[in-house]
Amino acid sequence: MSSASNFRKLHDNSTPLLLPNAWDAGSARLIEAQGAQAVATTSAGFAWALGYQDGRILPMAEVTGSVRRIVRVLKVPLTVDVEHGYSDSPEAVAKNVMGLVELGITGINIEDGRDDASLLAAKIEAIKNAVSKAGADLFVNARSDVFLASLVDKAARPHEAIARGNLYASAGADGLFLPALMIPSEIEEISKAVRLPLNVMAVPGLPDAATLGKLGVRRLSAGGGVSQVVLGKAKALVQDFLKHGRSDVLNDNPLPYGEAQGLFANLPVN
Repeated sequence: MSSASNFRKLHDNSTPLLLPNAWDAGSARLIEAQGAQAVATTSAGFAWALGYQDGRILPMAEVTGSVRRIVRVLKVPLTVDVEHGYSDSPEAVAKNVMGLVELGITGINIEDGRDDASLLAAKIEAIKNAVSKAGADLFVNARSDVFLASLVDKAARPHEAIARGNLYASAGADGLFLPALMIPSEIEEISKAVRLPLNVMAVPGLPDAATLGKLGVRRLSAGGGVSQVVLGKAKALVQDFLKHGRSDVLNDNPLPYGEAQGLFANLPVN
């Protein structure tokens, strides 16, 4: 059974699959070591770690390099946020994604953003055709920004999300990701009407995983949240160190050196 098939099965449980998102090889390995069943990446965290702003400007070569480093350290499935696929051409997007499939990824997130839904559907179809032609398998999680970008009036968002979700399902998508979907009644309505496992993004105020599972959610992603918390804590620590020069500020629950080293023991060096 392929890694993608196993990953697909993780979306069949009544309790959502929990995905803390990584931004580099170190964070990915740390997440795996805490018992995560799979690792997802965050495009925002990727961009910041590599010195870019978030928002479809990260060069594909940088994405490929980061994914290669993460694949080297992981044993669990890896799903990669490829934003819009780094092209408006379905054929070019499929080529970009196949480059990552060849590295050993299990899945992707690919978004519509403010693009027409038909464009993402065409990209998904092109990706699936390329993957099938190569004799491979890939979990394609279609992200729609209906809620996050307020693409339509508030009252119309559930209906629009359902329409897009089923369009993407027909194109071959394996899951539907709706960041900023938070209202329980809307979550339940959409989960019942869309022919795909529903993925939402963890944000303060969202119900817990057990409650989300009862509403039909099958995947809960941290998005850029973990990387933002890490950056926020680093900012506060550096500010304190620069202002006061106190060494004991470095004793705020650090990961012991030996434990950090152990994360990367016995891994291939290439």
